[in-house]
Amino acid sequence: VTFVTDKMLASLRRIIVWSGLDPNKLLASWSALEAGITAWLTSGHLKTVVLEVYRPATWSLIGRWDFEIDYSLRDDAVEMWLDADAIKNAIAKCGLDPARCNYRIIVDNLPGRPYVAGWSSATFLSTDGFVRHCVGTTIGANSLGARAGYWRRP
Repeated sequence: VTFVTDKMLASLRRIIVWSGLDPNKLLASWSALEAGITAWLTSGHLKTVVLEVYRPATWSLIGRWDFEIDYSLRDDAVEMWLDADAIKNAIAKCGLDPARCNYRIIVDNLPGRPYVAGWSSATFLSTDGFVRHCVGTTIGANSLGARAGYWRRP
């Protein structure tokens, strides 16, 4: 759980920096993000961690990254890995223009999730007019992993 949490947060930081966005907002909320992701991975409630990039004046989505949690990777796997190159290659394809953009990290949990301080409810921005592209499984540790994908306009 610790490895997947650490690598997911590191991947979000890479996406933010490599896309030309300011990582200070992420770094300021790192402790709360780490606590929530760890708690919900441990309890099995975490479904998806989402990075939404939007125009603050209109709250219109510019781009989005999803990390879908997979609790059923091979049970016999004993290695831990991160595919940062797959993320870097996908950033080049997603065509994100960071000018005058902001971002937020929100999650999708199963019902009954434990309460974690620093988190509140949120509604996803609309993906109407966007197409989702799968990057593949980018984080793995034993039976736990995360599949990355990004949304962009065609």
